[in-house]
Amino acid sequence: MPTEPENASSSNPSAAPGLGRRRALLAAGAVLAAGVGAAAGELAAGDRTPGRTAAAGGPPPEAPIPFHGVRQSGVTAPQLPATKLVAFDLPPSSAAADREALRTLLAAWTRTLAAATAVDGASTDPRLRAGGATRLTSLVGLGPALAARLGLVVPAGLAELPPFPGDRLDPARGGGDVLLQLCAADHWTLAVVNELATTAAQAAGATPRWSQSGFLPGTEPGATPRNLFGFKDGTANPDEDAARQWVWGPPGPHQDATVLVYRRIRMDTAAFAALPEEKQNFAMGRRAGDGAPLTGAAEHDEPDLYAKHPDGAYVIPAAAHVRLAGPRLDGGARMLRRGYSYDDAPGDRGLLFCAFVRDPGQFSRVQDRLAARDALNPFVEHTASAVAYVLPGAPEGTALGDHLWS
Repeated sequence: MPTEPENASSSNPSAAPGLGRRRALLAAGAVLAAGVGAAAGELAAGDRTPGRTAAAGGPPPEAPIPFHGVRQSGVTAPQLPATKLVAFDLPPSSAAADREALRTLLAAWTRTLAAATAVDGASTDPRLRAGGATRLTSLVGLGPALAARLGLVVPAGLAELPPFPGDRLDPARGGGDVLLQLCAADHWTLAVVNELATTAAQAAGATPRWSQSGFLPGTEPGATPRNLFGFKDGTANPDEDAARQWVWGPPGPHQDATVLVYRRIRMDTAAFAALPEEKQNFAMGRRAGDGAPLTGAAEHDEPDLYAKHPDGAYVIPAAAHVRLAGPRLDGGARMLRRGYSYDDAPGDRGLLFCAFVRDPGQFSRVQDRLAARDALNPFVEHTASAVAYVLPGAPEGTALGDHLWS
């Protein structure tokens, strides 16, 4: 559960839609007390979406998140509060038929996802037409086994993860030929779009393999959310310059593509909560209160892995999670993290670790260190795993995966 290569401010999750609505309603109520005309002016001034007007007494509509672009919005747009990951398999027949089935599926998902994010309620599904623009992001990725079977041009390092000590992986919850992640401002949107995407996948011959829902806590815009251990999870993602080195593919067909490493990590939240706060901080290498490293004063201070107490002991303990996951131990390599929490049962809650890297071997090196001595190991268990080649985006007039066929 690496937490040092974490979410940058550009990728920070936000409860902005919900918070924005509450603030707008409170502001509207205050202005109404001063006069109806003033309230109308206040609401109109808050609407900056071209071609849209705010309903009387309601909050301004949210701006849409475009589907089309050189990179997929599920990697680049700010995180939304709810997510749904769905994996499918393409049963093998012939190489030619399987390639055509995949091409059909990707074209259908392009149409479905573009329509779901259309401006001004233009979605073809009536359930998505009310309430303004759909707040939705998505990403589509291909599994290593499918890429090998069809001879697709994918990054050379694309492969399933090796086994790690302590893994308790359920094959029914991981892997897959094609992976779709949907993120939205509400569960309604996820339910509708997931239904549409699943219908399109099955029409192309794909069969559902697994699905997983997740969520983020309510968080102020620009702030780092907390995981179910109560710690901030997502503090130091790479900036664009570093991401070009460690996250996005090199110039060529994979330039705006990346690789998703997914791990479903069960967390023993009750046992961890029973620890004294000081021991929690030592295990994490950060302070629970403000998220700062034990060697720093603020959340975004760089952890000093070499700082010692007068007795020679490291300030950040040798087995602290932050130390073992830190980029300084991996040649400066960083991951782009966009994780979510899940809560499926009283004894089954934890983290949906979603990290984006150019080479999945980078994650393996970090996880090897963590599996060997991470202080969090007594409280976590990896129960599912997947790797997917996240396709470049689809600019207007193109479909996802077009580069695979050229």
